[in-house]
Parts: sequence; C-alpha cells; structure tokens
Amino acid sequence: MRCRNCTNTKFKTVIDLGFQPPSNSYLSSEELEKSSMFFPLKVNVCDACLLVQTQDFTDREELFTSDYAYLSSTSKSWLQHSKAYVGMIVNRLGLQSKSFVVELASNDGYLLQYFKNKNIPCLGIEPTSNTAQIAIAKGIPTVQKFFGAETAKQLVRENRKADLIIGNNVYAHVPDIHDFTTGIMNLLSDDGVVTIEFPHLKNLIEYNQFDTIYHEHYSYLSLHVVAEIFRKHDLRIFDVEKLDTHGGSLRVFACHQKANYSISDNYQLVLDEEIYMGMKNPEFFTKLQLVAERVKDELLELLIKIKKEGKTIVGYGAAAKGNTLLNFAGIKKDLLPAIIDNADSKQSKFMPGSQIPIYGPSFLENKHFDYIFILPWNLKEELKKELKSKYGFTGEFITAIPNLEVQS
Repeated sequence: MRCRNCTNTKFKTVIDLGFQPPSNSYLSSEELEKSSMFFPLKVNVCDACLLVQTQDFTDREELFTSDYAYLSSTSKSWLQHSKAYVGMIVNRLGLQSKSFVVELASNDGYLLQYFKNKNIPCLGIEPTSNTAQIAIAKGIPTVQKFFGAETAKQLVRENRKADLIIGNNVYAHVPDIHDFTTGIMNLLSDDGVVTIEFPHLKNLIEYNQFDTIYHEHYSYLSLHVVAEIFRKHDLRIFDVEKLDTHGGSLRVFACHQKANYSISDNYQLVLDEEIYMGMKNPEFFTKLQLVAERVKDELLELLIKIKKEGKTIVGYGAAAKGNTLLNFAGIKKDLLPAIIDNADSKQSKFMPGSQIPIYGPSFLENKHFDYIFILPWNLKEELKKELKSKYGFTGEFITAIPNLEVQS
C-alpha cells in the first residue's frame, strides 16, 4: 500500500479491528443464509505526512451501493445543525437567487432543502441511487455520480462554477483524496468558498472513538494534513470552526489562493492544539489499540452479567459505528437480541456480521426493558430524552464510548 496523500510506503499501525463486513451492508432475511464478505479493518499512520488511513482492501463501489442505508434526515439534531449552517453561510457570503450552491455527497437532500426554501439555486451530487431519488422527489436537482476531477469538468461545461461548495462528512470517504480535491478546485468560482466538515482526528484519539473507524472512512483527518492537501491544489484554509457533531468535528472554510479572504485566528489556534497534543508524532496514534480492547472487554462483561441476571436489554440506533463495535467485540443476538432504528431503510433487516435483527420504534410499545444500549453515542442526549418522553422508558441507558457508562 502507498499513502493516499504522499505515496510513501512506510506506516505504523494505529489499530487493528479484525475482519469486518462493510458497516452499512445491512442484510435482508434472504441474505442471512448466504456468506457475507469480510475485510480486514486496519488503520495506519503514514510515517512521512501523518495521514491516518484505512488499509485498502475493497473498492468504493462495494461500499456505496444502490441500496445504501444511511439517510441523513433521520436525525433531528443533524437537520437542526444543517438548517443553522444554511442561515449562517447565506448571511456570511451574501448568497441570493443568482448564486449557485453545490453539495458533494448530498444524500437525501437533508441540507439543500434549506437552500431551495430560500430560492437559492443548488445542485446535489450523490453516488447512491436510493438516497439521490429521495432528494429528487423533494425537488432538489441531483446528479447521481461519484465526485472527482472529471465530474467537476462536466459540471463546469454544463453549468456555471459554484459560489459555494459543501462537503459534510464526505472528505474522509474518498479513496482518491487528490482527485476529489482537484474537482473542488475546478468547480469553485474565483471568489467562491468551500466548506468541509469532518470528524476531528484529535477527538477520535483523545476520546477513544474507535467505533467511527469503518471501511467507508478511508482517511481520518487533522487540520494540518487537510491544509497541506489543499495547498497542493491551490486552495487555502482561511477559517475553522469547532463543532459538536459526530463526537467533535471541524468545519474548514477554504478558497483559491488568490481569493480575498483573510486568515482568522481560529486557524492557527487549532493547529497549535494539534501540535500540543503530539499529533506531529506518529507514535501519538498507536495507543488506541489498548484502550479499544479495554472497552470491548468491559462491555462484554456487562452484557454477560445482564444475561446471567435474567435482565432484558435492547439496542437503539443501527448506526455504522455500532456495527464496528459489535463486530470488534463479537457481540451476537444472544447478548443483544434486537436493535431499534428510526430509518425505514434499516427496519426488518439485520446488522452486518452480528446478524442482530433491526425493528422500528413500535417494537418498544407495551414492552419492558431493563436496559437500552445506545450505539450512536453522539446522539445520546437526544435519544435519552425521546425514549423517556415518548416511550416512558424507566430503565438504564448503556453507552460504550469513550468509556463504558450505565446511567438512568
């Protein structure tokens, strides 16, 4: 393997999570009897440029399929986050009816619907057909393609360049990060702005968020690495915001090198934080394995104890991060009999690897459970409030990341 940033061939192992299926490859009942594809889930850090990256074992077409199950609109807090972003960026850039906004990996139109409501022309680019069709049904123009340099050239020929390009939680998902960034450079107007949101690698290490590692995440990003990749493509970051989403993310604002945007103090502050944490040293990243194994052991001990005591438990949130955790720990339906999820696209299916059945929220009605295991820990407070108020849950909640916790 060569580093997908600098082509170096020397790496250090960050974490090895064993053999796992693609995290969003949810199974139908017919597929349960068939053999599933498992790939090594191993993350390395490049000795030269310090890009943390998943070792290559599978193609993106095997991960982002026509029945891709992740729908952004199922999270109320994510919709609120998206709506607030649109209000902010429209005011900050003075966007109006003559502007043109493009979102990369636009999913089901969760974000662009708010630009549409403001009569600002927009276009989504989304490779998975089921999510793209949902966006189109909302009246949001959507191109069903993977984004890269060639797609950008086609769009420039057919449309005009974008005044704003948005990439929320997609930059980590691209196997060829230079082709993707070239596409951004080509599509962005001379005075345009691109905003990219990505989970901050600093938080993954500091708060033991190893379950956010899965095959779809090719890269795990720090500000200094992203800034260097942008510089290679005549783009520069001029501002950074810290976000609470996905366990702690960064939103970077970038433009062409010659565009008239001043660099904010926030940019240097975050760079300094990364240096202070030790993120310029490859050895910094190698402590994650031991911490992940401790969480795995403690979680298994708790679930076995619950089973021995005859207590009842159900999981909540059939998230990709949950699949990483369940498969790493070897948890099956004998310890976690069912998982609840709001997304219609996941209901009546089974978790990949563990084969735990997924039900809709109505499964909770008229049933008593002693514990609910919340797999998407980043939505813990939102889900606890909903489960108490809507379903009258009076038991205890379990979360495993960053540390195992049992709370009422």
